[in-house]
Amino acid sequence: MKLQPIITSLLETDLYKLSMGQAIHSQFSNYRTTWSFKCRNKDVHFTPEMVTEIKEQIQAYCSLRFTEDELRYLDETIVWFKCSYIDFLRLWHPRFEEFEITANGDCGLSIETTGSWLNTSMYEIPTLAIVNEVYFRMAYDYDQLLESFKEHLDAKLERIAKGGDLWLSNFSEFGLRRRLSSEAQELAIEKLVKTEFEASHFVGTSNIFLAKKFGVKPVGTMAHEWIMCVGQGNHKHNPAYSNWYAMDAWVNEYGILNGIMLTDAITTDCFLKDFNLTYATLFSGVRHDSGDPFEWGNKMIAHYKKLGIDPKSKTLLFSDGLNFEKADKLTRYFKDKVQVAFGIGTYIANDTDVPALNIVMKTTACNGMDVAKISDASGKGMCKNPEYVDYLQRCINWRMTHE
Repeated sequence: MKLQPIITSLLETDLYKLSMGQAIHSQFSNYRTTWSFKCRNKDVHFTPEMVTEIKEQIQAYCSLRFTEDELRYLDETIVWFKCSYIDFLRLWHPRFEEFEITANGDCGLSIETTGSWLNTSMYEIPTLAIVNEVYFRMAYDYDQLLESFKEHLDAKLERIAKGGDLWLSNFSEFGLRRRLSSEAQELAIEKLVKTEFEASHFVGTSNIFLAKKFGVKPVGTMAHEWIMCVGQGNHKHNPAYSNWYAMDAWVNEYGILNGIMLTDAITTDCFLKDFNLTYATLFSGVRHDSGDPFEWGNKMIAHYKKLGIDPKSKTLLFSDGLNFEKADKLTRYFKDKVQVAFGIGTYIANDTDVPALNIVMKTTACNGMDVAKISDASGKGMCKNPEYVDYLQRCINWRMTHE
C-alpha cells in the first residue's frame, strides 16, 4: 500500500449496519446477497494505480478483528444488542475472498461482493470510505483539499453555532461512506463536539468508532437493504408488500427499540398501505431519503392524524442530500407540527473546493433473485435487470389501484 491504512477498526462503520446485522443473524442467517459498486459521476475515472491501492486497502481491512474493548463498548452502549450477537462479532471477520475488484467498470473501477447477507452487508461502508479516500488523495493535492475542507467547515459551523442565523433542531453526522478522509471526518466531529449551540443540537454520529472516541451517541436504524432483502429475497413474497414483511421482522427483533422506519424503498405511497396504527405507534418516526421533503412531511403528518396519532409525538428524520440551509428551512416549516431531526453526510464530511464523489454500493441480488428499490425520485435505484424493475413497478401499481 502507498497510503496508510484507511480503515483501522471494525467499529469504523455505520451503526445501522450492526443493528441490521443482529436482525439478520437472528432471522435471516441463510440469506445470500450480491452487492455492486457504482460511480454516478460521469467525469470521474479511477486509474489502475488507484484500483491497486483500493484492492490493497480492502485486503488490509479484511485482516481486522473486533477487540474486547470494542465489544465491551457495544455491549454497554447499544441497549438492543444481545450477548449472542456480541459473541458472533467476537468470531466474525471480513473475507477478502468475497470481493471481486477489477478495473473493468465504466469509471475504471468495478467492485462486487457475494456471500452471506450477514457478511456482505458489513462491507458496504468501509469499501466506500476506502474508495473515497484513495481517490481524493491520489487524484488531487490532498493537503490543499483538506485546507479548503477546514475553511468550509469553520464557515458553516459559525452559522449554526450560538449567535448564528440557522436553526437545525436535532442533527447527526452521517458522512462515513462519503467522507473526504478519516482525518477530515474526525476533525468535523471534534469541532461539532466543541461548538456551543443555542437553537441547534448535535446529537451524534453514525460512525461508531468516532462516537466511542468522542463520547457522543452512535445513531442509525436501518438502510434500504433491509426492506429490499426481507421483502424481495423470499420468492414466495409479493414484493409490493416488502414494507410489511420488513416492519414485522424488525418489530419481532426490537419491539419499540431502535424504531425509525424508512418509507421510500418501494415508494412512500405504497409504504403507507402497510404503516397501520400498530406500526405507526411502535415506530418512533420515519426517515425521508428521496422526493420533495416538504410534500413528504405533510403526507406523513396527514397519515398520523388519520390514524389518530398526534404528529408532535413522532419524529421526521430527513437525510437526503442535506445542507444546513435546507435543514433550517425544514425546521422552520415543520415547527410546532411535528418533531424533526436531520442526518447530514457529505455536506459535513466532504465539502471542499472540488465536487464530492457520488458513489454507492447497493444490493443487486438476494438468494439468487434480483432486488430493486423504487424510491420517490428517479435515479436512486440500482438493479441489473430492467425486467425485474418493471415487474416490481407493476406489482406496486396493482396494489395501489386494487386495495
